Amino acid sequence: MSEPIPYLDLRAQMKPLRAELDAVIARTLDNCSFCLGPDVVQFEQDFAKFCGAEHCVAFNSGTSALHIAMLLLGVGPGDEVITTPFTFVATSWAISYVGATPVYVDIDDATFNLDPKLIEKAITPKTKVVMPVHLYGQPFNVEAILEICRKHKLPLVEDSAQSHGAKFNGKVVGTFGEISCFSFYPGKNLGAAGEGGALVTNNAAFAKRARALREHGSTVRYYHDEVGYNYRMEGIQGAVLGVKLPHLQKWTDARRRVAHRYHELLKGTPLQLPLEASFAESAYHLYVVRHPRRDELKAYLDANGVGCALHYPLPLHLQKCYANLGYKNGDFPFAEKAGRECLSLPIYPELTDAQIDRVAAAVKDFFAK
Repeated sequence: MSEPIPYLDLRAQMKPLRAELDAVIARTLDNCSFCLGPDVVQFEQDFAKFCGAEHCVAFNSGTSALHIAMLLLGVGPGDEVITTPFTFVATSWAISYVGATPVYVDIDDATFNLDPKLIEKAITPKTKVVMPVHLYGQPFNVEAILEICRKHKLPLVEDSAQSHGAKFNGKVVGTFGEISCFSFYPGKNLGAAGEGGALVTNNAAFAKRARALREHGSTVRYYHDEVGYNYRMEGIQGAVLGVKLPHLQKWTDARRRVAHRYHELLKGTPLQLPLEASFAESAYHLYVVRHPRRDELKAYLDANGVGCALHYPLPLHLQKCYANLGYKNGDFPFAEKAGRECLSLPIYPELTDAQIDRVAAAVKDFFAK
């Protein structure tokens, strides 16, 4: 039997960078710059430039960045934030952390992203922010959602945790809203050697306050202007991300190559394949197909040495932690259908044509049987 194809192969990415990573980690250790420090500062400057933004503030996780975004926009108890029920739960955690209420809107059945046509119905006098997600690396319809935000004088926060380098109408995502938040969890398109995140903005006051809030609410040591948090990025993570960032565009191009090969090979199968919207250039963080027999297909691929994963089997409105919101089965039919049908196939820059061909062949074998 051939070697199994892992769902994600971080070793393949790290191996050619190992000598450079060892050197910058050794430098960080020698300098004892463990919390923030020069490597984090340099990465902030470089990532802001990559996004076309004026400011980047690095955090210990993308979840922390989202939490601080809510605080910067004054979201608190009694407020509502409109978002998607079909994403990783951290998007909603940020809303809950400040005592506000997530208000969900169903997704577009073709793109998995929040459906702009449904947003206005969800707006109430309590609505404080609209926070969609560029899911799986595909930009949401920025133009349509921004139009609604402007009409109702609501700030837009881009949850860009899965979309490093994705483009909307040719422009990299991250500067369309007042704030954009990224994750550098190891499996992301730009991943740290551990946890990491960032908040990107063109608002200097937001950036200044975010830097204080991540460091115990302090700009001068031992003087605290407001209740803050220990959300600092580690120096080693800044160093690792600094090595990897120059490769991000090349890796994004490679992900798109993998996705397009899948498109060609899986065309004509019973699967619903990812649809790239006309305005979008997806970063293909994930390659997600769908079919009503998803669980059988996953079991078959697993048994035949093809790694795959589920993103996300249970939408947020049906999670036990949000039972108090009063949602029920049937409230967001497209999100629920996606949860039942979605399957993520292997996709990473180092995936070879031979491996892609094997994945596609296994999928076709399943349906042939």
